Amino acid sequence: MRYLLLTCLLSFTGGLFAQTAAASTWQELAKVSYEKKYDELLGFKVDVPVFSEDIRAMAGKTIEISGYIVPVEGYKSHNEFVFSAYPYNMCFFCGGAGPETVMEVTATEPVKYSTSRITLRGTLTLNDSNINQLMYLLTDAELVAK
Repeated sequence: MRYLLLTCLLSFTGGLFAQTAAASTWQELAKVSYEKKYDELLGFKVDVPVFSEDIRAMAGKTIEISGYIVPVEGYKSHNEFVFSAYPYNMCFFCGGAGPETVMEVTATEPVKYSTSRITLRGTLTLNDSNINQLMYLLTDAELVAK
């Protein structure tokens, strides 16, 4: 019986730690500022992200992050989609969240759409030059089993 209780306790705290670690990833990604730079193509100044040292240290590394799928083409399985720290109705595109709360995802296998929070693992890439992409990209992403 003690073994069972200990196993349950360790499973719960391990899951809690993983969820906290993934949530803290969004907190780290929020440590970004912006500066105005003139864009030749657009003909006016645009906000360009300035990544903190902590964020730059994450670039090119494998990270785990929890969030919500924002479908770009219907509600099906996707290899490419937008991922948000917040549910669809509160995300950058529909709610009041900032651009640091979303990222473009390219998955190795299709990820089935869900309105529930999921966790992904992939390689983080930073974008401060292509205005046609989000500032965070997660490549070679895969769904982390619960």
